[in-house]
Amino acid sequence: MSRYRGPRFKKIRRLGALPGLTNKNPKNSLRNQLHFRNKSRYRIRLEEKQKLRFHYGLTERQLLNYFRIARKAKGPTGQVLLQLIEMRLDNIIFRLGMTSTIPGARQLVNHRHVLVNGHKVDIPSYRCKPQDIITVRDAQKSRALIKKSFDSLPHAKLPKHLTLYPYQNKGLVNQIIDSKWVGLKIKELLVVEYYSRQTKT
Repeated sequence: MSRYRGPRFKKIRRLGALPGLTNKNPKNSLRNQLHFRNKSRYRIRLEEKQKLRFHYGLTERQLLNYFRIARKAKGPTGQVLLQLIEMRLDNIIFRLGMTSTIPGARQLVNHRHVLVNGHKVDIPSYRCKPQDIITVRDAQKSRALIKKSFDSLPHAKLPKHLTLYPYQNKGLVNQIIDSKWVGLKIKELLVVEYYSRQTKT
């Protein structure tokens, strides 16, 4: 299944706030919550999975692969799943405030505006590690794009696993993200339940 490129407000009205998909909120985004009692258990699990997928801009195959990796790793599967996704390069750029959305961060990486430890990286799914240094390419266009984001976006509190040096257009990954700093209200156990029932052990 390919990456979603349709109307973003349509997904927000159905699933609730998705800050990674868009920084705008339609007035009736909470309408869907009124029908919570009428949902089947399967639909509740499906919507939590969809919320995770659309917020981070993942394909179904990518999300399933992350689940399989998380299931084999040590620790709670849901927590490991969120950590794997949160440490993607496109999400790190978004969390640093270099772009307003994750699709915008993905485009920044694809167009080779971003360096990791001094090397060009054009793979949005690149998994960042502690002590990785994220910088913007030393080109006028690259720096202008980042400056525009810094000037237009409100200065949100950074999670503890990141440090931003705005005047140097640089960010530092301090550690693996703690689950309490995940930027989405998600019940990850429902996502684990969904995939556990869909895949064979």
